[in-house]
Amino acid sequence: MKVSVARGELLEALSAVSKGLSSRTTLPILSGVHISSIDNTLILQATDLEISIKTKLKARVEKAGQTVLPGKLLTDIVRSLPEAAVTIDVQTGGPTTITCGQSVFTVKTLNPEDFPKFPDISATESVSLPGDVFTQVVHQVSKAVSGDETRPILTGVLVVVEAGILRMVSTDSYRLCLREVALDGVVGVLEVVIPGRAIEDVARLTASTETVSLGVSDNQVIFAFGETVFISRRIEGAFPNYRQLIPKEHQTRAVLDRVGFIEAVKRVSLLAQHNAPLRVSVNIADHKLTLSAQTQDVGEAKEDIEIHPTGEDVEIAFNHAYLIDGISVAEGDKVALEIVSPLKPGIIKSVDGEDFTYLLMPVRLG
Repeated sequence: MKVSVARGELLEALSAVSKGLSSRTTLPILSGVHISSIDNTLILQATDLEISIKTKLKARVEKAGQTVLPGKLLTDIVRSLPEAAVTIDVQTGGPTTITCGQSVFTVKTLNPEDFPKFPDISATESVSLPGDVFTQVVHQVSKAVSGDETRPILTGVLVVVEAGILRMVSTDSYRLCLREVALDGVVGVLEVVIPGRAIEDVARLTASTETVSLGVSDNQVIFAFGETVFISRRIEGAFPNYRQLIPKEHQTRAVLDRVGFIEAVKRVSLLAQHNAPLRVSVNIADHKLTLSAQTQDVGEAKEDIEIHPTGEDVEIAFNHAYLIDGISVAEGDKVALEIVSPLKPGIIKSVDGEDFTYLLMPVRLG
């Protein structure tokens, strides 16, 4: 095989497929990128057997063929090259030569016959989503995805499309994030739990893509965008009934400036060390929310914030890192903090029309 391709386009394609490279495997072939060429097209593939990624780009093909090269090394080489044409020359039964300008690299190849075949899957249900909306919603809900592999269903994001609405939900049992978006012209019905890592990887790749096609089969989910196909296993099982977890009423509601709120929480949290809680006190008469934290043998901090409150005075405590996560992804200039009682979850909502809900379990006050 001998092909020439623009360095920038090759690097972009490698960056996409490298998300499928396996770094912890006893199978060296899974740490490689499968490269094949035909009809002035270069095709790159990678898989870790959990996800599989394939992308295409235009190239000048002098001789068609295929090879597998170490993925991380190849990406590092291409990233280091100047912006010019890159030539990949694969010798039959020998090494691969990568040439760009005055730079020449010789790299040992892996046997392409050992590389797993790309999954041939037909989606039973599929929808087409705006790329920017998909990316934004995934960014918001991914904060609450669990990393606990003993409860696999919580390591995923529930994605539902129905009646022209996209809904994504995630929870790690300490907090829950729900985001809904109305989509004009989107038809189809779909419900699937997608591994958090996979959907985050796709969102990073689709930031500049106009549309993302999302399809599901019996046990896998297929994303298609631009010249890239991304396939992941779907998570089986029943996702928690998130609607019954969200309180229907609240005792206290405080509307406050989002940026000022998160900056104050970050400052006061400097004294919430060793899992010390962050206390939140709402004073209705004074239109004031007070943040405070204290760490034994270290010190304490306190800060007042002006708010627009309704309801009753209340004091509640949260894990400060989880609280920061919720405020940071709420977006908009204003957020509302809703509290039922010191022992019930607190809710952060967007005020500016965005249908965003972030539920956060409280920490018991001593």
